[in-house]
Amino acid sequence: MNIDLTGKTAIVTGSTEGIGFAIATGLANAGATVVVNGRASAKVDAAVERIGGSARGVAADLGTIEGHDALVAAEPEADIVVSNLGIFQPADFFDTDDAVWERHWQINVMPGVRLARAYLPGMEAKGWGRFLLLASESAFNIPVEMIHYGVTKTADVALARGLAKRMAGTGVTVNSVLPGPTLSEGVAAMLEGERASSGRPIEDVAADFVTSHRSSSIIRRAATVEEVANMVVYLASPHASATTGASVRVDGGVIETL
Repeated sequence: MNIDLTGKTAIVTGSTEGIGFAIATGLANAGATVVVNGRASAKVDAAVERIGGSARGVAADLGTIEGHDALVAAEPEADIVVSNLGIFQPADFFDTDDAVWERHWQINVMPGVRLARAYLPGMEAKGWGRFLLLASESAFNIPVEMIHYGVTKTADVALARGLAKRMAGTGVTVNSVLPGPTLSEGVAAMLEGERASSGRPIEDVAADFVTSHRSSSIIRRAATVEEVANMVVYLASPHASATTGASVRVDGGVIETL
């Protein structure tokens, strides 16, 4: 299958590292002009340089309305939008106050809402577009150690489904993607203490984490960021024209449903 996104402009939020950077790189390799986004100008510039080609960047904090407005002012149109920005913070339910819940909501959910309002009408006018939200297997397997995170990811899945129905018949598809445990920089940082004390490769430490905390995993390891990005690039392509309103799993088999 040849995925050719030549002539398409793709915005990927939270794309200076991790899954977002892998997605931006994959889209660029398929021929898209990629807009990298992050909060810090230096990190955005570094990511753009690493991707090369026609990639460009916008430094804006999409956890705020002001940051969203700055992105849209800089990039008023897009053919592909990947709402990837997200945070996670393990904490017991009884230790998570309103501020933690609000922060997760504003970063994990509201950017997707705002981006949809900003870019879906333009896609509809063109008769083609791809809008993708990065959710998580935690949307269905709410993790007891971060219930607040799981709830926001369930909201992302619901948002994608609703938007897909709203865009019915327009040539615009909307889907959510559900990664499982993935060895991003953030996860590597979370596991760094164990890696340092054990002297074992980070991949092995991550595999132990998966088997201990996500015991239903079938692949028995963390996914790579590229494995997640591959699915996103496909869903962003013309080949995925009959897939919309779906929650597509790249979870290594963690979710225990058919």
